[in-house]
Amino acid sequence: MKKRHNKMMKLGVGFIAAGAALTAFGQETTQVQLYGLVGAYVAKSERSGGPAAVTQLGHGGLTTSYWGVRGTEALGSGYKAIFALESFFQTDTGGMGRNATDPLFSRNAYVGFEGGFGKLTFGRQTNPTYVNMGTLSPFGVSVVFSPLVLQSFIGTYNGALVGDTVWNNTIQYTMPRIAGLGGSVMYGLGEVAGGPGTANIGLHANYVNGNFGAAFSAQRFRTPVTAPLTQQDAYLLGATYDFKVVKLYGSVVKTDASGTTNDTRTYDVGVRIPVSKSGALLAEWAHTKRTRAGVPDNERHTGSVGYDYFLSKRTDVYAVYSRDRQTGFGSTGTIGMGVRHTF
Repeated sequence: MKKRHNKMMKLGVGFIAAGAALTAFGQETTQVQLYGLVGAYVAKSERSGGPAAVTQLGHGGLTTSYWGVRGTEALGSGYKAIFALESFFQTDTGGMGRNATDPLFSRNAYVGFEGGFGKLTFGRQTNPTYVNMGTLSPFGVSVVFSPLVLQSFIGTYNGALVGDTVWNNTIQYTMPRIAGLGGSVMYGLGEVAGGPGTANIGLHANYVNGNFGAAFSAQRFRTPVTAPLTQQDAYLLGATYDFKVVKLYGSVVKTDASGTTNDTRTYDVGVRIPVSKSGALLAEWAHTKRTRAGVPDNERHTGSVGYDYFLSKRTDVYAVYSRDRQTGFGSTGTIGMGVRHTF
């Protein structure tokens, strides 16, 4: 494992060096950029039905730490070749990925084409359901503090959606934005012998018009799943409206499982209240009800309240308090504070 880790680190350093070299010496028609985000937080965390509270220095926080290299090459007639290689990493230990099972380029690893027709990409890509969810939560795509994301994607919070925030083996078409409307279709090949129909598919749309925003995602996830579940259909619908003195968020998530009775309904509301030019209060509450055959319904309530303050355009600090309760267990709390910096 140590040799594998050292090899991955050397490979990562090599890509950084290559990116820097291409940036400095690339042709006029080629552009390569190194970028990312570094975040860390300190928290005393406890979830309902989980182990005793633990005090920890965690990686990420409001946004999972990552670095990446992306590039474009002009092909003529308005067309471009594009690529992106992005890796999550753990600020607290220096480890690669979100955990030991993540590949080197765990966030994105794709190549494709872009032009007036939109964008067509191939590889490992971030699930647009997760991206849309981030626009519908005042805590963004946080897998630590956003109640909507926690109850949707995190297993220890009874995550309603089967599958990761990133999909493997995908082909994605992203349409050009027209009058505020954007959208994409993602198809993930299952690569299962003798099962050509074993694939994941997602249909996504988002709309922005002035202070109003809306998002919709529908996805069918088939692989990898285990019996008796054969597939899960999931739907996300939500909207936001910015009154300037307060921004309101609301969304609904629905999942239906095939092969077994294990369905969920999630309702989420949130607010963002600017209190100064650089700081804002954040609040959000989510409720998920899970229905299973022969088992009493499970309900989970998670709420977060926080304050986010930007020290500069690229650096902010924050503090968050969360409360969590599920059927059959007592209510627990998490308190944390952190910092993040983009580059």
